[in-house]
Amino acid sequence: MPFIWNPDLDTGIDVIDQQHRRIVDYINALEIANAAGDRDEIGRTLDDLVDYTVSHFAFEESLQEEAGYTFCKPHKRVHELFVRRVNEYVERHRLGDDVGSELYKLLSTWLVNHIKRDDADYVAAVKANMIGIIAEKRQRKDNGWLSRFFRR
Repeated sequence: MPFIWNPDLDTGIDVIDQQHRRIVDYINALEIANAAGDRDEIGRTLDDLVDYTVSHFAFEESLQEEAGYTFCKPHKRVHELFVRRVNEYVERHRLGDDVGSELYKLLSTWLVNHIKRDDADYVAAVKANMIGIIAEKRQRKDNGWLSRFFRR
């Protein structure tokens, strides 16, 4: 059964929500490969999922750091533990274990819980920082030489 994106999972930060939806696409591709019994495709999908998730985590952590999010380090630790856990499944798969359905359950459950709990905690700080950056850029733009020239 495919993982269906639920709007309750939206953080309100478009780039993060798009990345989360992409992770859901990988989870669903894994389920399709598992249902087909295609071990090679399961392996490729797992590799792609891990690579994409690691880059997503790095991006998310950079937003948190830039925003001065208080719990950035513990959040990063949660990411590290998750990657380690998924890599254990990848290794088991490479050794011949059938981990597809077990991994699908882990990924879909973890993602929902992580978004609703851990990610929800940083959203306010990151949004406030983004709004501040946009306001600062507008201010600089409004104070540029061209805008000053036309205000005269």
